[in-house]
Amino acid sequence: MDFSKRSRVQEHMDNPTLDQESYRKAYLDINRCNRLLGGMGITLNAIKKLIAKHPQDSYTIYDMGCGDGFMLRHIASSLQNESFNLKLVGIDLRDDVIAIAQEASLDFPEIEFRKADILTLRSFEGCDILLCTLTMHHFEEPEIDVFLKKFVDLSKLGTVINDLERSKLSYRLFKLFSFFFIKTEIAKDDGLISISKGFKKIELTQLAKPIKNAHHTISWKWAFRYLWVLEPKLAS
Repeated sequence: MDFSKRSRVQEHMDNPTLDQESYRKAYLDINRCNRLLGGMGITLNAIKKLIAKHPQDSYTIYDMGCGDGFMLRHIASSLQNESFNLKLVGIDLRDDVIAIAQEASLDFPEIEFRKADILTLRSFEGCDILLCTLTMHHFEEPEIDVFLKKFVDLSKLGTVINDLERSKLSYRLFKLFSFFFIKTEIAKDDGLISISKGFKKIELTQLAKPIKNAHHTISWKWAFRYLWVLEPKLAS
């Protein structure tokens, strides 16, 4: 496989005809993978840094491409004893995926879910922090340029992107990992496709250049992730 450029292969979970139960089982595998490999902590730590930098009585956090809402539930559980209030909103395009997320989040009154297309977003009420976790690699570069500019305009404190590094080593290691820890063929195949659609740091740097109204911090994280934090520049 050629890792010098991003793959254009469609993932199984991007297929609009995939049934709800297949989504449900695949998300269980994906969530297990993110938990075991530390992906959840990468996003949570970035959120905590933005909160420490901007003390407030409450925060509204949006998760773009939220899937079954596992990231939002992790945030709610991790920050439940803090002194501030949280409002967490998951955005996804599919009704059946939102239904899975709502069912799994019944014990979290601070979480709600909405159907929307991130490419046609217009406005949010009071969005403090915007998340995009393992979602960006599903899109082509012109689409990414469109929604990143919107994300910066919509988020008052910052946008946190957590996505995959594209490399031969990560591809091979995921094959080994999935043999032991992933049950569904959909999650096994999509995990490899996702890595092949991931990013090199130079590509993220190029995507950042047109976004002049934000400070960019792009850093490599284990396991084979890039954390990209976009903080809006204050108007002079």
